[in-house]
Amino acid sequence: MKSRYWAALGVVIAAFVVVAAVLNGCKGFWDLPSSTGGGGTTTTTLSSGYFYVLDKSTSQVITYDISSGTLTLVGSPITVPATPIAITVAPNDQFLYVSTITGGIYLYTISNGNLTLGNSSLAIDSDPALAMQVDSTNSWLVETSGQGTLNAVPIVSSTGKLNSSSPNCANNSVVCTVPLTGATIHQLAIAPNNQYVFVACATDGTEAFSFSAGSSNPFGSGAYATEHPVTNTTGSALSVAVDPSDRALYIGEEGATGSGSSGGLRVFTIGTGGALAEVSGSPYSSGGTGPYATLPISAGDYVYVASWNSTSAGIITGFSVSDSNSTFSLTKLSETASTGVEPMSLVEDSDDHFVLAENSGGSPYFDAYIFDTTTAGQLDLTNSSSSYAGIALAANH
Repeated sequence: MKSRYWAALGVVIAAFVVVAAVLNGCKGFWDLPSSTGGGGTTTTTLSSGYFYVLDKSTSQVITYDISSGTLTLVGSPITVPATPIAITVAPNDQFLYVSTITGGIYLYTISNGNLTLGNSSLAIDSDPALAMQVDSTNSWLVETSGQGTLNAVPIVSSTGKLNSSSPNCANNSVVCTVPLTGATIHQLAIAPNNQYVFVACATDGTEAFSFSAGSSNPFGSGAYATEHPVTNTTGSALSVAVDPSDRALYIGEEGATGSGSSGGLRVFTIGTGGALAEVSGSPYSSGGTGPYATLPISAGDYVYVASWNSTSAGIITGFSVSDSNSTFSLTKLSETASTGVEPMSLVEDSDDHFVLAENSGGSPYFDAYIFDTTTAGQLDLTNSSSSYAGIALAANH
């Protein structure tokens, strides 16, 4: 089962100035830009799986796929009952969850990409989750709240609804909760083997928790939390992801490679019992001023980091990944890819043809890249859009 990283805006959304846009079908969405920093674009006839755009300006979720290089609007945009802040797709591709500021977390069923509000239009949980992901057994919606807690919401794999048939956790509660040291939450990631949860907590670094999807209390009565401080005191942990084969933990960290805001990718091998060991060469410079999205692709041989660059276009920096004789290492690719301003989400489509980026600052809001056919790992921009004010992105698995 592929692991997709569903980026949430977290508390940083308050700092964004989102430009409102009106969606008129898909006219203008998939228009080729004239150029991006002189690099131009590459046309393609490839197709993708479904992906979902969260548009905060209209409080809508919009479904698209790419058919022979052309974007197709799937169904109609769905208006969320309250202002949305985060989005994720369950690994079984049957359910999509949208967290809202005042309404809690809403459930949508997915049928051929079309979305239908479920659970009798009621929120399945009242928490305004800042980041969330469903474990690979489709049994737990793990999310972080603005109250400084990490929560595991039990869900029924066949319906996606809250599983409230019996208390699951301490104190006879339904939702399992453990405290976080850091109250500023950016992203979380569940390890594909469902044994660990990692949370990027800004200046408080990254926290790691034990997790057992098959337990009635997945955090356990003796749940441990280990903290991994930022490399430099001026730094901030902004994004987190786990290698598809559970080999490594990736942390996008502001200030990791020097003073100020120089961005970097920290890499840790995951050992027995969740022990983390930072690999030689880490942190790796990722450029920009804030690595807000990290994406290891499903094949595991490349990892990409999308970074802000002040108010200018952001960048995606790629690294090839090797694991030789138990020695894990990364090599920075020679070419970077340009994005719009303030990239916040990176996902790979379910057909493994595209890397998709959502840029909260616009210019443009959306970018789609294909893998270069001659230079291994290089991303080639194929299309962009500014037809909506997107803030987050999720894709089928």
